[in-house]
Amino acid sequence: MENIYTDAGSGDTLVFLHGFCESKQVWAGFVAPLQQRFRVITLDLPGHGDNTASSSPYTMESLADEVKQRLDELEVKKCLLVGHSMGGYVGMAFAEKYGHRLRGLCLFHSSALPDTEEKKASRTKSIDFVERHGVTSFVNPLIEPLFYEGNRDRLQQEIEMMKEIGRQTPQAAVVSALAAMRDRPNRAHVLREAKYPVQFIFGKDDTAVPLDKALEQCHLPDYGTALFLGKTGHMGMFERTAETQKALVKFAETVFELVS
Repeated sequence: MENIYTDAGSGDTLVFLHGFCESKQVWAGFVAPLQQRFRVITLDLPGHGDNTASSSPYTMESLADEVKQRLDELEVKKCLLVGHSMGGYVGMAFAEKYGHRLRGLCLFHSSALPDTEEKKASRTKSIDFVERHGVTSFVNPLIEPLFYEGNRDRLQQEIEMMKEIGRQTPQAAVVSALAAMRDRPNRAHVLREAKYPVQFIFGKDDTAVPLDKALEQCHLPDYGTALFLGKTGHMGMFERTAETQKALVKFAETVFELVS
């Protein structure tokens, strides 16, 4: 079971959730320097990475329950939760069910808003494609467009790593995640009602979380901060590592100072 998470460092706790067809591996380089100042935990969600738990149909709510169970096992009472993309959707479900466990929440290229009808239709088509053609044919063209075009040449190694992670994701997990993302509800009210600080990190050239959707939600929390990054797509941990690390550390220090 130890392989499904990493747990390093000491002090106040940061928990990182990966996105769709990803694993905790996407955070490895990003969190390394943070472990000098915080306790840092990265998790593999069910059906992803080393977490071979059943990838039968799940929801964002059931994934949030899995995260809560893991934090209980690790004796984490409260944390700053950082969710990338689908990990942010799980983070929003966690915030709705277990908000009392949060010191803060960071939506890292993610959203509290539901899919548009057009996006829902696209998810359904993707499910059909995966079931007919398999995961590799789905993943290979999926990854590169997540990066801003001007960053792709210098980040070919990271793009290939993500493709490999994606190809290793079981078909059942890919299908279940697509359906869970499609069917997730609007959780804007969770941001409005948040009793903890919320940070948003957005790429101005992110096609997965368009700028207009980012602007719709970043003003909702009583205490919120937003970082907008130009020439950045959906993968700020690779595209703008130093800037996103610095912003997250500053946010974490503020979060934990508020309760110290």
